[in-house]
Amino acid sequence: MKQVLFFVLIALFSINSFGDHTMDQDIESSVINLFVHTDQREWDQLKKVFADKVVLDYSSFNRQPAAELTPEQIVSAWSGFLPKFQSTHHQLGNLLVKRSANKAQVFCYGTASHYFPNESGGNVWIVVGTYAVELIQLRGSWKVSSMKFNFKYQDGNTDLPKLIN
Repeated sequence: MKQVLFFVLIALFSINSFGDHTMDQDIESSVINLFVHTDQREWDQLKKVFADKVVLDYSSFNRQPAAELTPEQIVSAWSGFLPKFQSTHHQLGNLLVKRSANKAQVFCYGTASHYFPNESGGNVWIVVGTYAVELIQLRGSWKVSSMKFNFKYQDGNTDLPKLIN
């Protein structure tokens, strides 16, 4: 009887752990999709990653205050700027997920490479920092409700954004 109880408890623990792991993967996938859809310029898919209102904070990089925006406003801004580069590549790493009920916080490292061939030969601009992303569970999936970029440094041709305008 003790062996049966032991195996039942192990099975219940395993099922619960698997469920938590799957939920964490869903949360991570939402954050990863945000950047993949951006780099692939899949603007309609990108809108679906966001909650109805999103607090976007890049103040450590651009000195502009955080703003509450709709997915349409975010996509409009990004789709008006990023496609001017020949390509962009966002690389994420070290994702740490904290979850409580229908909310989650994700911390991750991020590197954004922007490529635009030009006469100067300085074709790449790289921005490095961390992200603090908050998500809510909405209509059965995890949606980004807040994203704060914490700037560390940039390298390469920091004048590249001026060249594409």
